[in-house]
Amino acid sequence: MISKNNGMWALTKPFCLSFLLSVFLIFLAIPAWSGGLYLEEVLTPSMGTASAGSAAVANDASTAFHNPAGMPRVGGYELMVTSGFLASDIKFKTAPDTPVAGGNGGDAGGVIPAGSVFLTHKATDDVYVGFTLLSLSGAVLDYDNQWSGRYQCQEVDLFSITLSPSVAYRMNDQLSVSAGVGFVYGNIEEDMAIPTPLEINGKATLEGTDAQVGYKLGALYELSDQTRMGIVYWSGVDFDFSGDLKLDKIGASVGAITKLTLPQYAKASFYHQINDAFALLGTVGWEDWSTLDETPISLGGGAVEGALPRNWDDTWHYAGGIHYRVSDLWLLRCGMAYDTSPVSAEDRTADMAVDRQIRYAVGATYTWSESLDIGTDFVYVDLGSGKIDSDTLI
Repeated sequence: MISKNNGMWALTKPFCLSFLLSVFLIFLAIPAWSGGLYLEEVLTPSMGTASAGSAAVANDASTAFHNPAGMPRVGGYELMVTSGFLASDIKFKTAPDTPVAGGNGGDAGGVIPAGSVFLTHKATDDVYVGFTLLSLSGAVLDYDNQWSGRYQCQEVDLFSITLSPSVAYRMNDQLSVSAGVGFVYGNIEEDMAIPTPLEINGKATLEGTDAQVGYKLGALYELSDQTRMGIVYWSGVDFDFSGDLKLDKIGASVGAITKLTLPQYAKASFYHQINDAFALLGTVGWEDWSTLDETPISLGGGAVEGALPRNWDDTWHYAGGIHYRVSDLWLLRCGMAYDTSPVSAEDRTADMAVDRQIRYAVGATYTWSESLDIGTDFVYVDLGSGKIDSDTLI
């Protein structure tokens, strides 16, 4: 059994994965960093409300990402450039009966830099175009090479980039609609130990890349000057990560492919201006993670094929937040969000020990001049316990 409590993991049952299947497991960490479980921390002001109201706020260029239908509210040319980092603390705690010696692995977390660019532009009185560029790169996991879980993972390096153009049309004074496409590219490299004769650990390196295209639809309806509602739908993408599996001890290289779906989702948000100082924001979202019932894998052009069972469920996202206008120059934000768990303890696996998520967020924006705003946001994420209640991991 593997569990995680207060940031600490415990390994109490032997790993039961065959090597040819386990080398693919780390691919499934990609959604946690490039959108999934659809990471909310994409470096926009909506981070400061834990994503509450993200599809309805529509007051800066980041609406080109959250809900392009809000671009008519933004007006003419707007540019937003953001940068920041994600800092994680990932530690295992091995139990006395852990069958593989080697220790806890140290802190596998670290700092991951990220950046984004958002652009909106008024083409005509009723047509607006938007552009989004998101990137995320860095070492996602970096354990000690000889730790007890080295046969599952030693180190992971990830780079991903998403390019998304969009267009919005203002149908009347109350309703705007939008459509856009998302071009997603990912590259990953993972190292893990493999058992060899005389208990001298070898190393396997898995490298893979893929690029896919999805689409996004949105709508924004203004009930009044103080209240508006937004809805956005993302089609999801199906990745076929292809690359090579390299075994250093025998100098072999085998073609490898694994399929992974980043599923469709829908979000509905509201924004209500109570008075000149306060506004309330909220979001309800649904993610179609029940499509992740298994993960197909293939080695050597189909010579070895199999699937890892997942049995995930759909998840729900709930977020609430507040905007507080201190003055004409300062806007403060805070919020909280809750995401349900996609998997039960009986079906949870070590490579994706995902549980419910709780986010606490604060942020602020300062109006430097008529043409320049400067802002900052901070989010603390509690990822739950991630308990695994199974004698095997596949």
